[in-house]
Amino acid sequence: MKRMRAFLGLAVFAVLICSASGAEDPHRNYAESDTINRFGIVATSQTLASQAGAAILEHGGSAVDAAIAANAALGVIEPMMNGVGGDLFAIVYEAKTGRVFGINSSGWAPKGMSIGFLQTHGITKISGHSAYSVTVPGTVAGWAALRRKFGKLSLKDDLTPAIFMAEHGVPIPDMDAQAWKIFAPQFQKSSGFAHTFMLGGQPMVTGEVFRNPDLARTLQQIANEGADGFYRGPLAASIVDFLDSLGSPMSREDLAEFSPEWVEPISTTYHGWTVRELPPNGQGIAALEMLNIMERFPLKEDGHNSVKALHIMIEAKKLAYADLARYVGDPRFSKIPVAQLLSKDFAEDRAKLIGDTANCKVAPAELIAALTTAGRDTTYLTAVDRDGNIVSLIQSNAGAFGSGLVAPGTGFVLQNRGAGFTLAPDLPNSLAPRKRPFHTIIPALLSKGDVTIGFGIMGGLNQPQAHAQFVSNIVDFGMLIQEALDAARFTKPTYNGCDVFIESRVPETVRARLADKGHQVETVDAYSQRMGRGNAVMVDSHKIKYGASDPRADGQAVPENPAYWETPKARSK
Repeated sequence: MKRMRAFLGLAVFAVLICSASGAEDPHRNYAESDTINRFGIVATSQTLASQAGAAILEHGGSAVDAAIAANAALGVIEPMMNGVGGDLFAIVYEAKTGRVFGINSSGWAPKGMSIGFLQTHGITKISGHSAYSVTVPGTVAGWAALRRKFGKLSLKDDLTPAIFMAEHGVPIPDMDAQAWKIFAPQFQKSSGFAHTFMLGGQPMVTGEVFRNPDLARTLQQIANEGADGFYRGPLAASIVDFLDSLGSPMSREDLAEFSPEWVEPISTTYHGWTVRELPPNGQGIAALEMLNIMERFPLKEDGHNSVKALHIMIEAKKLAYADLARYVGDPRFSKIPVAQLLSKDFAEDRAKLIGDTANCKVAPAELIAALTTAGRDTTYLTAVDRDGNIVSLIQSNAGAFGSGLVAPGTGFVLQNRGAGFTLAPDLPNSLAPRKRPFHTIIPALLSKGDVTIGFGIMGGLNQPQAHAQFVSNIVDFGMLIQEALDAARFTKPTYNGCDVFIESRVPETVRARLADKGHQVETVDAYSQRMGRGNAVMVDSHKIKYGASDPRADGQAVPENPAYWETPKARSK
């Protein structure tokens, strides 16, 4: 963190230093500066959603209140990525006590859903566009549980910005307009979809104002009645009746009996920093195993995005993901060797398998087909309040626009996370009643001493490898959080093979030498969304807050404004 403080000093006094000494002008090799504030900051993939969260902080809300507000707003602005029809995970850092909490609000398969049930209907693979792919949405239950434990405001307050956006409309930004154009047409004939998301039969375009009055009514019902307004009553009945008409065995009890699970985050250390993820049924464990393997090599000496460093990281990814595919599922249904997978001795043994050339046959085969169907369309956000509390939250519909199915009058798509189940029996991710599928979406926390960073980088199976690269950028190469998000990344979206995507900002000579080692390199755009879209906040040892948002999205880290117009007496209260 010495470099971070030194950079701050340079930023503040640059003009004086340069004018006094004639020194070289300040410079950098990344796109933007961190947002820096004494008060709170909210970082999301959409500026207006970040602004909604910051407004909640100014209204007296906590980091959790801000995160809920931002998440709900994102469901209005980028409905292909997230919404109340999807699932949610979060890590909360409580500044006063230093405690870290995790919540898993991923929904289960219906009680009537089983491999046998699908076989009787002649189904051998769950289509992501079918009602069979819809699992119970966990988002609203997650909001309610987080607010009860850490909120300062009512759920009605937290949802007010999103309700306003849905009622009055919000202009669609560039990257979401592109996603609308790519993904919406395939659902044009899906029940309820065109009525909600393709008015006039066309996708939304950049700058077009999108209104969703049905969603406004749904959010208002949740604001008035809490989680019961979603999981019980007329809204739940609409969802169940709609899915029943399409053949799903989803029942009202499947919704009413669902509740999120408070979980203990899992962790490892990386060169003295503590990295926390959530335990399975998510894939955060792969990020930690990958970091444990990377720690066995001198990446700092090799240099950032050097041939050696990238080769080691790509190979570490393959090893960690091979174990992910073999072992991870819902821990309520199968025993997962978490302690062994996180062992430093285990990582040392795995690291010995990395040679000087690419290994194209690392991953076991039995779960590859099941896991690669998992969605990549997600939103990650993070918030820090003036007290230093941090929320690291991720939420998703699974695939783009989820299942594409919209229950009449609800205004949101239902997720298709159930398409990630395998229908082969007796595997960690085999379908079973009330079982949660393997999940790709993972929030994270990084800390050392008095410095704490909430971060995440969305994008399906990209996420653990992106997390590991972000941590390495901070720890090995001393980057600021915005610099660490901006930095060029690689991603390997498959388990088998030597294919890997690398952004064009990695020098051509490096990419060529990786190809010489056997990596099948495909060069992509300088800021490719294949690499996911991340956000981060940080509290330093002086209690100053920092925020960063990935240039691969439309977002921004927005600071909480001070109470400029309050009287000194009111401000002191």
